Amino acid sequence: MKIKAPVKRSVKATTDRNNAGLTSKDFVSGQEIRWCPGCGDYSILKQMQTVLPQIGVDKKDIVFVSGIGCSSRFPYYLDTFGMHSIHGRATAIASGLKATRQELSVWVVTGDGDGLSIGGNHMAHLLRRNFDINVLLFNNEIYGLTKGQYSPTSKQDSITKSTPLGSLDHPFNPSAFALGSDGTFVARAMDRDPKHLQEMLKRSYDHKGTSFLEIYQNCNIFNDGAFFSFTEKDVKKQNTLFVEHGKPMIFGAEDDCGIRLDGTRPEVVEITEEVSPEDLWIHDENDPIKANILIRMESVYPGGNFPRPFGVFYAERRPRYEELLEEQIVGAIAGQGTGDLDALIAGNETWTIKE
Repeated sequence: MKIKAPVKRSVKATTDRNNAGLTSKDFVSGQEIRWCPGCGDYSILKQMQTVLPQIGVDKKDIVFVSGIGCSSRFPYYLDTFGMHSIHGRATAIASGLKATRQELSVWVVTGDGDGLSIGGNHMAHLLRRNFDINVLLFNNEIYGLTKGQYSPTSKQDSITKSTPLGSLDHPFNPSAFALGSDGTFVARAMDRDPKHLQEMLKRSYDHKGTSFLEIYQNCNIFNDGAFFSFTEKDVKKQNTLFVEHGKPMIFGAEDDCGIRLDGTRPEVVEITEEVSPEDLWIHDENDPIKANILIRMESVYPGGNFPRPFGVFYAERRPRYEELLEEQIVGAIAGQGTGDLDALIAGNETWTIKE
């Protein structure tokens, strides 16, 4: 068997907007949706179906790979190619697919349990390798499919079916995990803000490398209201901070508050005649140090009354794994020839057994 150089496939379909002439209805499958009524997954699915026609990729070139959990039923409900794989291993399967089919738009759908517990190791390696794969991590701070056990993101002292006296575990911060794994795109959105979620989904797709989008998702059966302080209309503006590159960090019911940096220490300030928007922290999504401060400011500086940040925290351009792999193969073949798999397996020492 001769080993051939990889075929360089066109990726034009994944770069031109609206070239497929599709609508959101074209991405609705005929499968009955089996999520609990009121589940936040419905909104995420709707926004995904709305965004997919806008990225201009033909359905045959889109693949959704999921693991195990409520979120992982996602591929059934999208009229694209997809695979409902095994617990925590969607990232590994998606990596293999992208390595061999670079022209495909590959999406991983996972949850805080699937992606950060049994799948945490795989998730970290996907992020550092930087395959051009889009990861959507639905975070509801609970195990929903298996009926309400605590998860890696459950708050400390959470009363669940597996922690009746309260969880002792310090919870994961998914976005901090992604940044610490050298992810090249880290962002956060929520199920109850459709417009912003659509924007983040498009930004995730546009990023060339592994995008990691954490999505706050309400589980109305086992952890109802976990994010209501950030999603409900009467308190949302006071408790959330939507960051934009190059813009000051402003929040508050009347946009009257902001975040200012005192050296590397963030602080909440009121916008007054003495403190103008120009005095505030200007978000730079290309700065990994400040991204880490932003993502962790609530936990590092408790009691600071910080709002919860949403938006793109960090974005970096770095070579993609599949590109480097192809270059390495082409270079090896150019220097050493096409190779012979049978000869490689046989090795340098062979023998014959006589009867």
